[in-house]
Amino acid sequence: MSHEIVIPRLGWSMEEGTFVGWLKKDGDLVRRGDAVFELEGEKASQDIEAVDEGILRIPPTGPKPGSLLKVGAVVGYLVAAGEETPWTVPSPMTNSPPALESALPPAAAPSVRRQAREAGIAINDVAGTGPGGRVMAADVHRTRTSPQQQEPVTALPIANPRPTHGRSAVASPRARRVAAELGLNWSTLTGTGANGRIRERDVRAAAASGHSSTSAARAGQRLPLTSRRRVIAQRMVASRQQTVPVTLTTKADATNLVNLREQFKRREPLKSVGGSTPIPSYQDIITKLVAEVLKRHPRLASRWDEDAIVLPADDELHLGLAVDTEDGLLVPVIRNVGGLSLSELAGQSRRLADQARAGKLVATEMQGGVFTITNLGAFGIDAFTPVINLPEAAILGLGAIRREPVVLDDGQIAARHQLTLSLTFDHRIVDGAPAARFLQDVVNAIANPSAWLLG
Repeated sequence: MSHEIVIPRLGWSMEEGTFVGWLKKDGDLVRRGDAVFELEGEKASQDIEAVDEGILRIPPTGPKPGSLLKVGAVVGYLVAAGEETPWTVPSPMTNSPPALESALPPAAAPSVRRQAREAGIAINDVAGTGPGGRVMAADVHRTRTSPQQQEPVTALPIANPRPTHGRSAVASPRARRVAAELGLNWSTLTGTGANGRIRERDVRAAAASGHSSTSAARAGQRLPLTSRRRVIAQRMVASRQQTVPVTLTTKADATNLVNLREQFKRREPLKSVGGSTPIPSYQDIITKLVAEVLKRHPRLASRWDEDAIVLPADDELHLGLAVDTEDGLLVPVIRNVGGLSLSELAGQSRRLADQARAGKLVATEMQGGVFTITNLGAFGIDAFTPVINLPEAAILGLGAIRREPVVLDDGQIAARHQLTLSLTFDHRIVDGAPAARFLQDVVNAIANPSAWLLG
């Protein structure tokens, strides 16, 4: 008896995912727990493991890398040895094989599908020229004007393209966007990411080596939304619609924070399993301080739950770390920050950030957060308006640390390190005064980090 292989739901709000590629070949023996294919959904790529056993059979109409599929869509089958493929089983009524199962519709934006319907064209009859065979508006127009004379897409030249060993090229959303901006055909490149995935650095390296658009001026581009960008956009809109966001901005004296980190940098490196313990970053230290402050102000780490406000326990202070990656903004979650030493916190944040940038985060590593910290200081930004990461109640933005003239208590002017903090909170859950008191304590903790860490 055959078992269907379907697109799973990787997150509570996931409705569709992008098929990245098969990790097994047609005809391979698959056991329970084996990784069968890679799926991108809910802002993370994940290897999907088999829940049954059998021989993998991929139908001729199976998904191609880059295909956007609904949750529950059948992509393949696991069959017993000697069992016929499900799409060629003879009909008991006619004793003749039925037609192959209907081809999966190619990926296309709703506006493109509407354009095809209005033109009386079946979307399955349109040859897509977008990433992963995605059907673009120009493809529909070309089919409508000359259905029998579609011109093949000509790849832009690139010197010595390396083979992809039978696997279709797959590129990250940011790589595709940068390639379009630079006038490069990313499908001719060889990626350095996992399983040959083409990353932004590969596109920029190709551009730096002289491979650019053949035209003198770059034409305007229409960049299709990736599933990850769509999820990010949906969450941003939901945050704006479902919260009453208010942002408070203030400055903290970071002189002692800077001195503390310098002491860590001068410390003899500690050895841990797998290498040296990383030096805590400013964000690591602030994350630990924020966890201590949240113990005094649990309302800022609560969430709105129908007819109640849910407050976390001290061992449930799971803090999100906003990480900028080639595929967009990801927020891995550090568990029980209050129970971690600063060294353990630094190690976990480094590991999660590296996994996020390598596209190896799993969905569970981005769930359960009660408060998020985002940092734009490295880009020279001082104050900004962070967007609340639903269903959390607040998010803290960190700006750049700058040396500025400050009037001291005795009236003298001295150069001190200053850090701008931007706190956005949901006014449904927290009023302005409690939010201000929380931010005031964060300022105090940053000004006196050793006392708070030791306390």
